[in-house]
Amino acid sequence: MADILFKTDEYVFSYRVGGILINNGKILLQRSKGDDGYAIIGGHVTFGETTDETIIREFKEELLADIKVERLIAVGENFFMWGSRPCHQINLYYLVSLDDKNQIPLDGVFEATDELGESRIDLDMCWVNIEDLKDIKLYPEELKPYIASLPDNIVYFVHKE
Repeated sequence: MADILFKTDEYVFSYRVGGILINNGKILLQRSKGDDGYAIIGGHVTFGETTDETIIREFKEELLADIKVERLIAVGENFFMWGSRPCHQINLYYLVSLDDKNQIPLDGVFEATDELGESRIDLDMCWVNIEDLKDIKLYPEELKPYIASLPDNIVYFVHKE
């Protein structure tokens, strides 16, 4: 099946999910090797797949970890440049938990890989203290306060670069 990712010569539309995995006051974030910015682990929804199914699949593909989807935390509408084209992205952010805490390291930095288009990219998976989120570059920045507070209600935000 195909990702829900539409590209034209002028624009890109992206439908994505992200998983907020917290353990001992730290959140697991990803970053490309050599990059100083972090992102929430996740990926594009595949046509015909629920967003719950997507986030479970993405954690399995990238981390070889089985997760449980706890609840939807936030919906983000993100506007940024995808190469030379403007992108409009809808992203659902879920609180998730590990089925088995022995599947991945629970502290520090470890390596993983992901697919981007037709190429594979190497990633660092980094456990970051939630208190330190204010001091790092996280995409999208508007998500930071909701990671710290984990609101009971689903929140909506807009990120524009």
